[in-house]
Amino acid sequence: MKAVVYNGPRDVAVKKVPDAQIERPTDVLVRITSTNICGSDLHMYEGRTDFEKGRTFGHENLGEVIEIGQAVDRVKVGDLVVLPFNIGCGFCKNCEKGLSAYCLTTANPGMAGAAYGFADMGPYQGGQAELLRVPYGDYNCLRLPPDAREKEADYVMVADIFPTGWHATRLAGLCPGESIVIYGAGPVGLMAAYSAIIQGACMVMVVDRHVDRLRLAESIGAIAINDAEVNPVDRVLELTNGMGADRGCECVGYQCHDHHGKEIPGLTMNNLVKSVKFTGGIGVVGVFVPQDPGGPTQLAKKGEIPFDWGMLWFRGQHVGTGQCNVKAYNRQLRDLIAVGRAQPSFIVSHHLSLDEAPDAYKNFDERNDGWTKVILHPA
Repeated sequence: MKAVVYNGPRDVAVKKVPDAQIERPTDVLVRITSTNICGSDLHMYEGRTDFEKGRTFGHENLGEVIEIGQAVDRVKVGDLVVLPFNIGCGFCKNCEKGLSAYCLTTANPGMAGAAYGFADMGPYQGGQAELLRVPYGDYNCLRLPPDAREKEADYVMVADIFPTGWHATRLAGLCPGESIVIYGAGPVGLMAAYSAIIQGACMVMVVDRHVDRLRLAESIGAIAINDAEVNPVDRVLELTNGMGADRGCECVGYQCHDHHGKEIPGLTMNNLVKSVKFTGGIGVVGVFVPQDPGGPTQLAKKGEIPFDWGMLWFRGQHVGTGQCNVKAYNRQLRDLIAVGRAQPSFIVSHHLSLDEAPDAYKNFDERNDGWTKVILHPA
């Protein structure tokens, strides 16, 4: 089968690799029809993680079931399914609590959590390929309704970024009628803004400096704040009568930069503390890592950031962090799409073949104008 293979920093290629296949009775084999390039893939693409050469990327996957293991009961051949990027077992202590991002069965020893084609999250190959093996298929496959082909670009967002954006707002504690500021207008930040609007936020502010992404934020009713033109903290305070937003979301992660292009890993976190009101909540879904050998400072290399803990404490704010437990949200978000209440595909800029993946990675990594979200179609 063909797959997007990592050769080294900023070097991916579409190669022939051994076909994915059923390995255990609980496995499902899926022919991938849509697979997204995610901002998290860029950390690995840039060589900022220990992703192994020769492995396949791709954790946002949708496709058709073509084979099932002998122990699979619910999922049937021919089902169209979207796959949470988390690989859970469904029966460990964490999965039973709804914490599928921290599965104890599928993870590397001493860790919690597994994912397709992701650094330090198990040995599983990614889905930027023609076929994907899905462990514990009955638990991990979310079956799609009859309109799945028509709305495939919407449903594939349920694999990761739509639930992750939603998760950011839940970590922050958003309630209807509250204001929220989101740092980062990449795909996850836009999904956080979209989720906040669906949940009834009275004001949604999005901070970024890429005008194409800020235009998308405005298209769904959010207020765009270009931090290359204004101080984002001052602008948030101005819009909230000096109080700060009720809630805030960090959707950038450890490779955030200032508007001059200088990497400052703690910038968005410290700006959020200043942008969110006393006793407000902050949700952090941007990726931060325990070690970053390519970091710009000695602290960053150890996965640490200078953080204004004193101001956070003084303001009585709370912070929720961590990867999204996709299984906690994916059925509800699927159903919002099915009835027409949500259309997350508004962020999609490109539908490309698998063979076009190397060029797509280059353009997406360079944040070139108009490259907001790429869906690859292996079929």
